[in-house]
Amino acid sequence: MADTASNLVAAQSRTGKGKGPARRLRNQGLIPAVVYGLQAQPTPVSVDPAAVMKAIATPHKRNTLITLQLESGEKRVLFKDYQVDPVSRRLLHADFLEVALDKPVLVKVPVVTIGKAEGVAAGGILSVSTHEVTVEALPDRIPVQIEVDVTPIKIGHSLHVSELTSPPGSKIKYATDYVIAYVAVPEKEEEVVAPAAVAGAPADGAAGAAPAAGAAPAPGAAPAAGAGKAGDAKGAPAKGGDAKGGGKK
Repeated sequence: MADTASNLVAAQSRTGKGKGPARRLRNQGLIPAVVYGLQAQPTPVSVDPAAVMKAIATPHKRNTLITLQLESGEKRVLFKDYQVDPVSRRLLHADFLEVALDKPVLVKVPVVTIGKAEGVAAGGILSVSTHEVTVEALPDRIPVQIEVDVTPIKIGHSLHVSELTSPPGSKIKYATDYVIAYVAVPEKEEEVVAPAAVAGAPADGAAGAAPAAGAAPAPGAAPAAGAGKAGDAKGAPAKGGDAKGGGKK
């Protein structure tokens, strides 16, 4: 439950609109703000940005119940939206939602995982796909966070929003049963396989490989066994050639 006693912010009604009045407010250390909610028409006010940031510096953060102190009385509000300077990150504008303590509101509440998933112990990887859920609760009963026990999640399985337990005094709201967390199967690293050697192919760097039958030898290669020198057959006598005219008269 939020501590409303220490979350007071002084506010003044304002009438001017546009960049000029807003610039003059900021020169005075204030910022323009608007209160939406219970009334038919929004209420323009001015507030001290430092006071606003101090008021929401609680475990509830933006869901902190704030009391705006106006000349006309007090308003219970939630810090709903804001604008900041893109360079200095200083607060430039604030929107508040007026609430009634007896009427529930819808807010976003952060999700926090607890435990160690069974699938992680088996080598899986836990992934949280949803970091906040919509909760319905009275303004002073808004939970700080929703604890999600991921212990039962096995590898290849997931946990859905319908399986969550709502904190006391609140109710988790959803239209579709979306995934909160899951344990993924780890990807295996691909092994690089060396190409298989072709049957009958010479090994790399093999020297003196004989050419195929009938093929000309490579330049500088040794001739095949039994091969004669080129030109040896020219003019070589046939075996027994001495018998022709070779006998004694």
